[in-house]
Amino acid sequence: MEKVNWKVEGMSCTNCALSIDKLLQQKGMHNVKVNFMGGDVQFELPDNRQTEKPQLEKEIEQMGYHVVNGSRSEQAKPKKFFRNHFRRFLFCFVFTAPLMVHMIPGIHIHALMNPMVQLALTIPVFLMGMDFFGRSAVKSLSKGIPNMNVLIAVGAIASFGYSLYGTLIGRAAEFMFYETTATIITLVFLGNWLEDKSVETTQAALRKLAVTQKTMANMIAYDEHHQEHVFPVESTSLKVGDLLLINSGEHVPMDSKILWGEASVNEAIITGESSPVYKKMNDRLIGGSILESGTVKVYVTATGEDTVMANILKLVKDAQTEKPPVQQLADKISAIFVPAVLSIALVTLLINYFAADHTFSESLLRGIAVLVIACPCAMGLATPAAIAVGLGRAARNGVLFKNARSLEVFRSIRQVVFDKTGTLTTGLFRISASGILQPDITEEEFRAITWSMEKYSNHPIARAIVKEWKSSTEIKWAKIEEVKGLGLKATDKEGNRYVAGSCKAASNLTTEQNHNVYILRNDVLIGWIDVKDDIRPEAKTVISQLNAAGITTILLSGDTREKSEQVARELEIGIVIAEQTPEQKLAKIAELNNQAPTAMVGDGINDAPALAKATVGISLSEASQIAMQSAQVVLMNHGLKNLPLSLGLGKHTYLTIKQNLFWAFAYNIIAIPVAAVGLLSPAFGALVMGLSDVVLAVNSVRLRFKKVI
Repeated sequence: MEKVNWKVEGMSCTNCALSIDKLLQQKGMHNVKVNFMGGDVQFELPDNRQTEKPQLEKEIEQMGYHVVNGSRSEQAKPKKFFRNHFRRFLFCFVFTAPLMVHMIPGIHIHALMNPMVQLALTIPVFLMGMDFFGRSAVKSLSKGIPNMNVLIAVGAIASFGYSLYGTLIGRAAEFMFYETTATIITLVFLGNWLEDKSVETTQAALRKLAVTQKTMANMIAYDEHHQEHVFPVESTSLKVGDLLLINSGEHVPMDSKILWGEASVNEAIITGESSPVYKKMNDRLIGGSILESGTVKVYVTATGEDTVMANILKLVKDAQTEKPPVQQLADKISAIFVPAVLSIALVTLLINYFAADHTFSESLLRGIAVLVIACPCAMGLATPAAIAVGLGRAARNGVLFKNARSLEVFRSIRQVVFDKTGTLTTGLFRISASGILQPDITEEEFRAITWSMEKYSNHPIARAIVKEWKSSTEIKWAKIEEVKGLGLKATDKEGNRYVAGSCKAASNLTTEQNHNVYILRNDVLIGWIDVKDDIRPEAKTVISQLNAAGITTILLSGDTREKSEQVARELEIGIVIAEQTPEQKLAKIAELNNQAPTAMVGDGINDAPALAKATVGISLSEASQIAMQSAQVVLMNHGLKNLPLSLGLGKHTYLTIKQNLFWAFAYNIIAIPVAAVGLLSPAFGALVMGLSDVVLAVNSVRLRFKKVI
């Protein structure tokens, strides 16, 4: 399967996304995801159908949309002047304004009341409206998913056709709705433009991330005399392995590793943390961060879609295309909304004319008002707008949600479970003590055995031992494996069996259960190692915030009870569950989930099953790869600092979604009957319809600044 990612312009509501989704599924595409907010269309194309892509683009273009980055994008460019709603509005306003002059008190121009003059002024507006609304309506109807433009087109055609009929039979004064036709089209274009601008603001945080991806870079090259030369290139042309010079004040063009020099680096674009981070040789730099001081020489480690920034953007976009459960009801209603409104408008016309004794003109006007004031877009926009802002703010602060469901589920979290090592503590261990228990083992041999085993583990304790006890004497293993919750097992070429593990590995060999690592050879305990790990500086504040919010905090660790309880006392964590294997952790998380929705925060390979089992799994950015893949949320700020923010954003994003849906449903439930009884004119209805979406966008944008902790 080839994964296809297109950027499609022209989608303005859920129905637009549904029509493209339906088309691609009808054509046999797999895993179709369409996000009308960002214009992202993703699907999987079967390997034997590669030649169908141009045809798919053509059919999407025929529906009234534009594939920006497709193979046909050069041949199918959108119109130059009328490429956005604001320019369409300006064109229509020139002709509509004279028709509305009589609404100004004291101004009465007799010539403008002439039906032929009004017809002449209305025709350009009507043609512009039909070119957009009419074309879109026909395309949506042909695909079986009528969109909002069907309502506008039907309303405009009804008012224009009725007026034209009156003009042709010589009774224009009784059928004069030209002004209504022009005003509807003009004000809907204005409303659509306001809606587009409002929706754009919900994407602001993501645009700030994306804009940092293209910068200039100083490439280093050497001539035949080994003289160094530096010349500027665009970051988009860089390849893995290129050498770069980065000076103070410059952006890091791509992910890279420092070969020479040191610097203070601002990684706020990734982590949300404005305080600069000290970087030295062999440290990694994230593309998009800024060198605040210092100069470094680096080599590029990742480019394009493999960079940290690109992966962040991909995660956020993927999360936007996921539909949380709360949106499903709105989508179902949106799919039948347009036919329902057309039926209501027809019933309004018939009841007003036959049952209420109104004139046909008055009855038609009320039917048209129902058509133009109804707003299916509001229901489709309610959830995506809030999610876009919530995900954007989270990403700007170093919190990555892998799916929109996590945002919604966070509202119900009642307890948070923490792993200890590397989560509540820094994971930056140092050896504090060691002991050799067998007289035939020298310290150098003991260190060599330990180093040769621990180098095969990614556990923070193992990395610390490897760093401090690097040995020139390496034992070559015939077999070595890491056992979750126990440690490392190895066999050398002579058949000797070694274990480097927790107290469980030596439980039958010693009564001392308080050491971190026990080393065994052929089932004989030969020594132990103790390491010291500092508690993260932000941990106490984070735990205090959670406790104050009424959320139960739990420490779930594979470490000894004594060490776990010591950390819990210092951080004021209420419940301690210690000495747990990965299997026991998994069972405990399942038990806690049954009691109340539970979030699990962890960072190690041992935590992966529990992270996947929790209601919401939360991983730290320096966590093992498997832990990050198992979690639904990743904290990019090298610590726990933004954990309360992630919980708060989830809760308030869901609250915003509920507010938006309430407004969308309430607006339509109230506005349609009000229009049906003649209390709103079609012109005013057209303006209010556009503003209804603006209200949703403005309410969603509040999430960017709202206090959520």
